[in-house]
Amino acid sequence: MFLEPKYTLEQLVDRCKTGDRKAQELLYKQLAGKMLAVCMRYATDRMEAEDMLQNGFIKVFQKMVDYRGEGSFEGWVRRIMVHSSIEYYRKHHKMMQMVDMGDADTEPSVNPIAAANLDARVLMELIQQLAPGYRIVFNLYALEGYSHKEIADIIGITEGASKSQLSRARTILKEQIAKMEGKSYGYAG
Repeated sequence: MFLEPKYTLEQLVDRCKTGDRKAQELLYKQLAGKMLAVCMRYATDRMEAEDMLQNGFIKVFQKMVDYRGEGSFEGWVRRIMVHSSIEYYRKHHKMMQMVDMGDADTEPSVNPIAAANLDARVLMELIQQLAPGYRIVFNLYALEGYSHKEIADIIGITEGASKSQLSRARTILKEQIAKMEGKSYGYAG
């Protein structure tokens, strides 16, 4: 049985920079699972997420020479995946018009007890059910750590619209969690 030689991430990156197809394949295998999870947050289904993943890795390999080794390589790839996923979504879906409803950032956070008891998979499913505009802003802000200014620049909306979309997404998620919490305790809801 033939075993693949073991390479460090740094060695794979260096080999990928020279266009080594085998190194690209090994790097893809190493990161695809994590990056598919990133793409799933922006996709409508798994098939679309896989398309986003493929497009993202094409960009990763095209831009590999730009990576200077500063910061986490995985973080660099993740950023490309996020931008690529949003670009894909824009190209293949009509984006919901996002309306600035003022600085509606005063919503209280989700009940910490309910959130602590919520399985991560269930939370991701709830996020996936959000309308596309809400989901994208929520993911960029809450999961990727972008500021409202960065989100506005990435998706072409105002900062106020970003804040408004985040607020609405939080409200919807809180309502869904409250419904689930009521069901888990046998309350009618």
